[in-house]
Amino acid sequence: MTIEELIAIVREAAQKMQQKNFEIEQKDGYANIVTSTDVAVQEFLCQRLSEALPGCGFLCEEEDQWDTSHEYTWVIDPIDGTANFSRGMDHCCVCVGLKHLDKMEMAVVYLPWNDELFHAERGKGAYRNGAPIHVSDRPFANSLLCTALPVYHKEYADVCSQIILEAFKQCNDLRRFGSAATELCYLAMGRCELYFEYLLSPWDFSAASLILEEAGGVLSNLTATPLDYTHSSGVLAANNAENLKQLHAIVQKHTTPKA
Repeated sequence: MTIEELIAIVREAAQKMQQKNFEIEQKDGYANIVTSTDVAVQEFLCQRLSEALPGCGFLCEEEDQWDTSHEYTWVIDPIDGTANFSRGMDHCCVCVGLKHLDKMEMAVVYLPWNDELFHAERGKGAYRNGAPIHVSDRPFANSLLCTALPVYHKEYADVCSQIILEAFKQCNDLRRFGSAATELCYLAMGRCELYFEYLLSPWDFSAASLILEEAGGVLSNLTATPLDYTHSSGVLAANNAENLKQLHAIVQKHTTPKA
C-alpha cells in the first residue's frame, strides 16, 4: 500500500465528519464520550484498510478492536479530539498509523476543518499538505509546551499540575488544544517545542509520533524509554534531545518515589 492510497482513504473517511446530525454517548462520564461519527469513520477505515492490506490487525479506539497479533497492525483514532468535534471546535483529526512489528512505518493525521494533512513514512521525512516540515530549533526557555491535565484519570491531576507548573516556570508558555495528535504534529512543524501528557492510549500518539520523528523530533515515555505502540503510556516529546532531557528531569522529580 502506498502513502498516496492511505491519504486518499483518510480524506474520504473525514468527509463523514461533515454530517451535522450525530449522536453522543458517554463511555465513562462527561469526560469520555463517543459520537456516532467516530464509529462511522472507524468502520469505514477498517473496511477500506482491510481491503488494501489483507491479513492486517487493528488497534482502534472504538468498539474494542484490539488485534495486534499480526505482522502489520493499523492503529486508528477515528476522531482524536472528540470533545472538540462534538462542540464544533476546530482541533480534531483522523489518525491512522501502520505498525510493522514494533515500529510505526506509515502515518497520516488529517485535520479536516483546517484542511491540514500531515503524513510520514519511515526514513522519508514528514510533510504538511505535501510540503516538508521540520521541528524548530528554539531552546527550552523559548519553548511552548503543549500539555493537559488527565481528564480520564483525575487521580493524577495533582502530580500533573506540579509537573506543568515547574515546566511553565522554565519555558515560555503553555498551550492546550484538546487533541494529542494535533499537538504532536504542531511540534513537528515548529509551532511548539515541548509536549507532556501523563497517560495516553496508543491510538492517541502512534501515528503522530512517526510524523514527529521524521520531522526531527524526539519522544519517550515517562521513564525516558521508547514508546510502546500497543499499550497506554505517558508521552514526552521535544524538538531536540536536550529539551527532552530537561523535560524528563522535571517529570522524574515529581514521579520518582521518595527514599
